[in-house]
Amino acid sequence: MSKKTMEYAKKLVSQMTIDEKISQMLYESPAIERLGIPEYNWWNEALHGVARAGVATVFPQAIGLAATFDTDLIEKIGDVVSTEGRGKFNEFSKKGDHGIYKGLTFWAPNVNIFRDPRWGRGHETYGEDPYLTGKLGCAYIRGLQGDDPDHLKSAACAKHFAVHSGPEAIRHEFDAKASKHDMYDTYLYAFKRCVKDAKVEAVMGAYNRVNGEPACGSRTLLKDILRDEFGFEGHVVSDCWAILDFHEHHHVTDTVEESAAMAVNNGCDLNCGSAFLHLKDAYDKGLVSDEAITAAVERLMEVRIRLGMMKDYPSPYEDISYEVVECKEHVELSVEAARRSLVLLKNKDNFLPLDRKNVKTIAVIGPNANSRDALIGNYYGTSSRYITPLEGLQQYLGEDTRVLYAEGCHLYKDKVQGLAEEKDRFKEALIMAEQSDVVVM
Repeated sequence: MSKKTMEYAKKLVSQMTIDEKISQMLYESPAIERLGIPEYNWWNEALHGVARAGVATVFPQAIGLAATFDTDLIEKIGDVVSTEGRGKFNEFSKKGDHGIYKGLTFWAPNVNIFRDPRWGRGHETYGEDPYLTGKLGCAYIRGLQGDDPDHLKSAACAKHFAVHSGPEAIRHEFDAKASKHDMYDTYLYAFKRCVKDAKVEAVMGAYNRVNGEPACGSRTLLKDILRDEFGFEGHVVSDCWAILDFHEHHHVTDTVEESAAMAVNNGCDLNCGSAFLHLKDAYDKGLVSDEAITAAVERLMEVRIRLGMMKDYPSPYEDISYEVVECKEHVELSVEAARRSLVLLKNKDNFLPLDRKNVKTIAVIGPNANSRDALIGNYYGTSSRYITPLEGLQQYLGEDTRVLYAEGCHLYKDKVQGLAEEKDRFKEALIMAEQSDVVVM
């Protein structure tokens, strides 16, 4: 945040009505044409490549990238992702497409700590270690945001603040109880590094409560710790529809107006969801002040200015073209990242690498052996080419080696075909194994 851009933001916001201000606090922000403010959708994803908006270079899932232990590589990947994000944004904007997943505010990285294997989103993170998570999160943020703080290449978002790593099924009503020591030693450390070392532009709150307070409306988390202790200057966004949980599941408020006011009063600036549609009613009832709303909108306008969305504050990145999307160099970096993410746990008697001359038949067995779904992770873009393990071996070995394939079993059901008996692909896998010199399973 610079003095120049903040003054510009204050000037813009000072000309808005209360209804116009509130409209800019929703993730689908309409244009205010008289002030030269274009419409903007804040929701975009870039966990391991630009996601959900068509073709992009897809990198290994975050937990795989963490296995590289390489901050320079992670920063390069972040730089590629922001380059492609810019190329897509620039071209979409020329076509008048300002829809969801087309913007420059990327809700990544996920720096939650993965210590419970029952948590369904651990693969989005950099693992169980706060120090490594902080290092890699900062590297990715630097790659996404670039090295000019006055002109952001894109805006990163550290999420989900905080302790969003418990039982996924009850995340909307769960109260994460953590000691002060565990909070600072485990769950807050990576966020602190992202704020202080990488100057992350945004922080997203979590669905759950933390020691009794809903994270997206927690004075302790958002004001006392994030802003006062960590010195955070950017904007806070709610997780999607999390503010409705205040009254629907956490029962800390009674109405949606009270929930919206609680979020804003405690430092949440932007609503992914619908609760802030009721913010005007909360304002009319005296539940939230014009000052609190104004402060939030000033922060939101300030980052949009630095991203180059106002005509009189242009971006040095506005000439990046669509040609960069999934270009040869970016795909090569993705392949390198995939190689670096692999971890060989055991190689008894130097069994690997295989000697092609001694292998005439290979059986490739398993429900993920020829599955595209196993390649893509979540929050993913569309690759123009997918190579499964089976296809990769077939291409590499050519006609000299016969490659057999058996699914073996369904990934999670007891049979592959609906009318078949249990384990309907099991015997086929045994037959393939018996026919082969080597099994890759």
